[in-house]
Amino acid sequence: MPEVVKIRPATHEDLPVLISLLESLFSIEEDFEIDPERQRSGLEMMLSNGRGRILAAETPDGTVVGMCSGQLTISTAEGGPAVLVEDVIVHEDWRGKGVGAKLMDGLTDWARTLEAPRMQLLADKQNVRALDFYKHLGWQPTQLICLRKRL
Repeated sequence: MPEVVKIRPATHEDLPVLISLLESLFSIEEDFEIDPERQRSGLEMMLSNGRGRILAAETPDGTVVGMCSGQLTISTAEGGPAVLVEDVIVHEDWRGKGVGAKLMDGLTDWARTLEAPRMQLLADKQNVRALDFYKHLGWQPTQLICLRKRL
């Protein structure tokens, strides 16, 4: 039930469950490797650097059942801040219950406090369920593609 799920900023104490949620996400997305130490490092950086936000969806008993994260970027197209949505994942037992929408609403509220006129995200083009979710929330595809180079 989404009305009993509270959206709150994640903390360092949430790291084990956030890493577990990322493992679930990365098992869906073929472009990423599951490496708990790398995920821990990235999450710790986001929690500490002041330019990112990780939100947790928590049930009344304190169980974290979902997360999303975003990072502040500077957009030359917008002439100011934009937010890149990095990760969105809800535990499979809680999917389809409005938890993901509440997480994204929370991230949108954070973006508004930064006066960011735009949010953007990358989504796995094979993850039809995720694409349908984003479209339902009003996200629109662009003509841009993502390119990557490993260093």
